[in-house]
Amino acid sequence: MALTIKDLEKAQQSFPDYRIELVHGELIVMSPSGFESDEIAAEIIRQLGNWIRPRRLGRVVASSAGYVLPNADEDVRAPDCSFVRADRLRRTTRKFAQLVPDLMFEVVSGNDSVDTLRAKIQEFLRLGTQVGVLVNPMIRTIEIHRLDREAVVLRDGDVLTLPDLLPGWEMEVESIWAPEFD
Repeated sequence: MALTIKDLEKAQQSFPDYRIELVHGELIVMSPSGFESDEIAAEIIRQLGNWIRPRRLGRVVASSAGYVLPNADEDVRAPDCSFVRADRLRRTTRKFAQLVPDLMFEVVSGNDSVDTLRAKIQEFLRLGTQVGVLVNPMIRTIEIHRLDREAVVLRDGDVLTLPDLLPGWEMEVESIWAPEFD
């Protein structure tokens, strides 16, 4: 028997410390990601949000937001960081958003499979997300994915720009890595 969004909501109430996604009628429980990957996701959210909010371009959210995907299973998935243009989501919602984000980021943590995260990004792209970004702190790379195009890989010294989606926004790759304090 396939589970529903109501089942997901009940599970989240029972396990508030875990992120849970609904994928093809099954609940996927994700343990906390670990400090490094969450610190990197927070830095991406900070940089993106600090640029987007004053310009009133849309909404930037973290991994707990959740999107009801427009697929046959009505999956509920949650990228580590995502952006939705203001014209697509004029008012925020207490429930899961009923759309896909325009931009999404996945940050590889110690218990993630890179291939699984790439597949998740590709699913979002097939459903309408414009850009999916895979951040891999272990090898300090950012992969920029777009539907039916080869991924572009950025490294330290490179700058992430998305002129078609966020004209003028820039994020230096090396600026997101967790700093070391002496």
